[in-house]
Amino acid sequence: MQRRHFLALTGAAFALPALPLHAATSPSDTLLTWYKLVLELVRHTATYTPPVAARAFGYLGLAAYESLASASGATSLAGQINGLTALPARPAGAYDESLVLHAVMSEAVETFFGNTGPTGQRAMAAMRDKLGTKLSAGVAADVAERSAAYGLAVAQHIEDYSKTDGGHDVKNMGFPMDWALQKGPEYWVPTSVIVQQQAPLLPEWGKNRPFAMPVGAPCTAGDPPAYSEDPTSEFYKQAKEVYDTSKTLTEEQKAIARFWSDDPMLSPTPPGHWISITLQILHRDGTDALHAADALARVGMAVNDAFIACWNDKIHYNRLRPVTYIKRVIDKTWEPLLITPPFAEYPSGHSTQSGAAAVVLAQVFGADFAFDDATHADDGIKPRHFSDFQSAAAEAALSRLYGGIHFRAANENGLRQGAEVGTFINALKSLA
Repeated sequence: MQRRHFLALTGAAFALPALPLHAATSPSDTLLTWYKLVLELVRHTATYTPPVAARAFGYLGLAAYESLASASGATSLAGQINGLTALPARPAGAYDESLVLHAVMSEAVETFFGNTGPTGQRAMAAMRDKLGTKLSAGVAADVAERSAAYGLAVAQHIEDYSKTDGGHDVKNMGFPMDWALQKGPEYWVPTSVIVQQQAPLLPEWGKNRPFAMPVGAPCTAGDPPAYSEDPTSEFYKQAKEVYDTSKTLTEEQKAIARFWSDDPMLSPTPPGHWISITLQILHRDGTDALHAADALARVGMAVNDAFIACWNDKIHYNRLRPVTYIKRVIDKTWEPLLITPPFAEYPSGHSTQSGAAAVVLAQVFGADFAFDDATHADDGIKPRHFSDFQSAAAEAALSRLYGGIHFRAANENGLRQGAEVGTFINALKSLA
């Protein structure tokens, strides 16, 4: 499953899974194979900022789950998640579930990850054609045709649904062309000299329609500490903690910061990291396709809703970043370990989406489920072991303080915000 062992399907600059082309025949292999490709597409496409990637993961998992649920008697999410109407019924006849899934994924990946570059386009086409040929071998022509047609119908239904959520059309990589900065010492100001990043990323994202979180009533992280430059204030103390920590970082703390950094174009992004964790577990345990799709759909929807909730608060509170405050008030020469992202500080997106993913995965696999996370092994970053999902989420949140880009309140309150988001996903009925 490691990237260095993947077999290139095209003359692409990145490699793709060897597994599907020599071994994949089952629906579960087909599903995981496509997801491995998606993680590669995300890390090589500039437009996949974390909220955008999370949205795509949510719809991709939903499409896969619904296609399999229709064959198994599992409960559809139509009528449970916001705005999703009944999926197309299966016409009478025999189906090959691998070909159904392959049709779903071929269409959905092209839709939700199709703004990748020429290399990614070739990779998607190669996966579609080569894996499709393999899966069709020995399958009756009418079954293959019926399976492909139904998979396409499911994917198109989800695509149509997605177009009404508010996040369908992202222009200028999500940065508004015109933006007036809010006046006041507590408010966000750009931390980059890049012209495009003089406005915050995706300021309207918090208005998107979520999957399971109530529409118009997003979960909130609550109020951050009141802004102050008084050394006795809570806000100053939290800023001083970031500053002091940065001066005494251990090698382990630096490793934690980098392990969870998940920068766009260098990683599968923060939501992709939690998808990667899920895929590693599913592959290790040989999970069947329906349960795998259910898990991937839930994690995808959880991180999507978490970013909506988080971004709603980011725009509402519009808090400045540690680098701005510390240079102004404590030490004008200070620099954080990690590059500060181009949007407001409170709450932490890493923390909110990690809190949501952890709550969902704990319900899927168990509260005390231990695992190793090798997401970045092929980039030379050692795998990390976690006793449970909550421990991983807590470390992901703390990593942002180590990185110097979030105050403690943004991390801790973000975790709680994400956990609340996760409860709405956990309330959905699917396999029960």
